[in-house]
Amino acid sequence: MDDLRAHIEHTLLAPIATASDVRRAAEAAVAADLKGLCVAPPWVSEARRVVTGTTVTLVTVAGFPTGAHGSEVKAFEAARAVEEGALEVDMVADLSAIADRAWARLARDVAMVARAIRPHPLKVILETARFDAGRTVSAARAAVDGGAAFVKTSTGFDPVGGATIDAVARLRRAVGPSFGVKASGGIRTAEQARAMIAAGATRIGTSRGPALLGGTSRTPE
Repeated sequence: MDDLRAHIEHTLLAPIATASDVRRAAEAAVAADLKGLCVAPPWVSEARRVVTGTTVTLVTVAGFPTGAHGSEVKAFEAARAVEEGALEVDMVADLSAIADRAWARLARDVAMVARAIRPHPLKVILETARFDAGRTVSAARAAVDGGAAFVKTSTGFDPVGGATIDAVARLRRAVGPSFGVKASGGIRTAEQARAMIAAGATRIGTSRGPALLGGTSRTPE
C-alpha cells in the first residue's frame, strides 16, 4: 500500500466539520504519512498546527463547492488561505463558462487565482460529470492556459457524480504526460484509487484516506 501514500490527499470539507474533526483528520493524515490534507479555508490555521513539521501538504479550496463566485472573491479567499499556511489551493472553475464554452473567460478566472497564490500550486476543479468529452478537454486546456498546476475531476459535492476512470484518462490526454491530474469524488477503496492512478491521476482526493491504507478514518462525509 505504500505507493498510495504519495498520492492521497485526505479530505475534510463537510460543512458541519468541527475543530475536533479537523484535528482528528490532520492527525490521521500525519499518522498515515499521506501526501496531503485538504480542509476548508476557515480550518487552515487549525490544521496547520498539527501538520507543521511533517511531510503532509496542507491544501484548501476556493470558490467551493459551486464555483459561482467572482474571480476576485476566489483570488482573495485563496490568497488569505495561503497567508494562513495552505500550500496548495483547489479552486472550483467557473462552471458556467464551461457550459457556455467561454474558454477565454475560464482561463481568466483561473489566472486571477493562480497569480494570487503564486508560487503555490493551483488545482482547478472541472466537475467533469456535468460535461461532455469536448467541453471537458477544452476546459482542461483553458485551465492550463490560465496557469493551473493540476486539473481535478470533481468537488465530491455535486449530485451528478464524481471521478470516473474515463474522466481521469480524458484529462490526462488533454493536459499531457507531465501535468497534474487529481481524481476526487466517490473514491472509497484502494482498488478505485489504484485504477485512477493507472488512468493518469497523480493525486487522489478522498475523505477515507487512512482507510484506503488499512487504517481508520473518522472524518464526516
